[in-house]
Amino acid sequence: MPDIPMGAQIFDLAFHPNRPIVVTGLLTGHVKAFGYDEQGNHEAKFSLRPSKRSCRTLAMSEDGAHIWAGGKAKAIHTIDVGTGEVVETRAGAHDAPINRMKRLLPNLLASGDDDGVIKLWDPRKPDAVRKYTQHFDFISDFLWLDDKKQLVATSGDGTLSVMDVRSKKLEPVAQSEDQEDELLSILSIKGGQKIVVGTQLGVLSIFNRKSGWGDCVDRIPGHPQSIDALCAIPSHYPNAHSTILTGSSDGLLRAVQLLPTKLLGVVADHGEFPIERIAVDMNGEGRWVGSAGHEEVLKLTDLKEVFEDDDAEEGEADDGESDDAEKNNADSDSDDDASEHKVPAEATGRAPETETVADEGTRNEEQPSSDEDEGTEERKKRKRKKEKDPLNAMKRKKGKNELEAEPAFFADL
Repeated sequence: MPDIPMGAQIFDLAFHPNRPIVVTGLLTGHVKAFGYDEQGNHEAKFSLRPSKRSCRTLAMSEDGAHIWAGGKAKAIHTIDVGTGEVVETRAGAHDAPINRMKRLLPNLLASGDDDGVIKLWDPRKPDAVRKYTQHFDFISDFLWLDDKKQLVATSGDGTLSVMDVRSKKLEPVAQSEDQEDELLSILSIKGGQKIVVGTQLGVLSIFNRKSGWGDCVDRIPGHPQSIDALCAIPSHYPNAHSTILTGSSDGLLRAVQLLPTKLLGVVADHGEFPIERIAVDMNGEGRWVGSAGHEEVLKLTDLKEVFEDDDAEEGEADDGESDDAEKNNADSDSDDDASEHKVPAEATGRAPETETVADEGTRNEEQPSSDEDEGTEERKKRKRKKEKDPLNAMKRKKGKNELEAEPAFFADL
C-alpha cells in the first residue's frame, strides 16, 4: 500500500477494532483519521486539533466509537470517531506531559506521564480512580494481563512494575530490579507466560512470570539500536505465539522469532528515520501493520506478502528437495539395475565380441536356459581371477623321459 502522508511527524497510531480506519496523533497536535481498503486506496475521514501542543498517545475504546488523545498539554481529550469531534476534555489530567495511554477494560483507562506517575481512569467519572508513583522517570509502555487483571508498566528509570487494578493499594504488587537500561516497550509471548521488553541498548529482555518479576531470565542482543516498539502478529500465522514485530531506531521493522531466536526478515524500511510506533489492524488480527517514524508518513505493510510468501517459498524448497531426492533415488535404482543386468567383460574373462547377424543363431543355441542363469552367472563371477601357479608347473619344460598320461588311465588300474 502507498504511504499515507500526514504533513507532520507521527507520535502514535491506533486502528479501529473492526473497521478499516486508522487514527494518528501528530507533533502539531492534530488527530487525523483515514480509511483504507485492500487495493491500497485511502481517504481522509476527519482531522481536528484539540490542542496546539503535540499529541503523543492514543487509545481506542473497545467498540471503536471513541478515541482518547493525550500529550504535552497534560490533558486527555475524548473524540467521537464517527463525527470527528471532541466530546470531552479532562484538563490538567496530569502534572507532566502524558506519554502513554492504554485501554484496559471497557470502563478503565491507564495513562502514564514524563514524571513516572500512572493514573487509572473511569470514563464515566471526572477524576482518576487510582494513582501510582513508584517510578521516577517517564512511562514508556503498558501491558495488560487479562488473566490476573494486572497492569505492567515499563519506565525510563530501568524498572518495570506490576499493578493489580482490583486492589485498592497504591503500591505495585511487584517491581523489577534496576535493569541498568531504559525500558522502552513491552509485549507478551508464549500465551502470556513470558514477557519481552525492548531496551535502549537494542537488547530484548525476557521475563518469566513463573520465575517472578525481580529480574529477566534471558537477554537477546542483535538490534543495532534501541527497540522503541513491539507488536504481536495475527494468531493465524505459524509460530505466532513466539514471533514478534520490532521497531528500531535504525528505521527497520523486523519480524523476529524468539525461543529459539531467529531473524525472519525485514517487514518495512523507514530509511534513516526511527520507528516510534507499530500496530496491526482489526484488533491485532488483520492484514495490515502500520508503522510510524519521523518521516511524516504512515506506512501500511501487507503481512500476507511477508509471511505467506515465506511459507510458499519454504514449501517450494521442500518440494524441490523431495523431487531431487526422488530423482536421485530413481537414478541410483536405474544404476543398480544396469549393474545387475550388464556383465562386464573383465568379469567373464572374455574379450567383448562383435555382434553380427551371421552368428546370432549360434549365440542363441549356446545361451543357457533360464533355470541355469543364476548358476552360470555365479560360475562366471568365481572365474573372475585365475589362481596363480606357485610352482610354475604350467611354464615348466617337459623332461626327456616324461610321459603324458590321461587321467582315465589311472582310473582303470
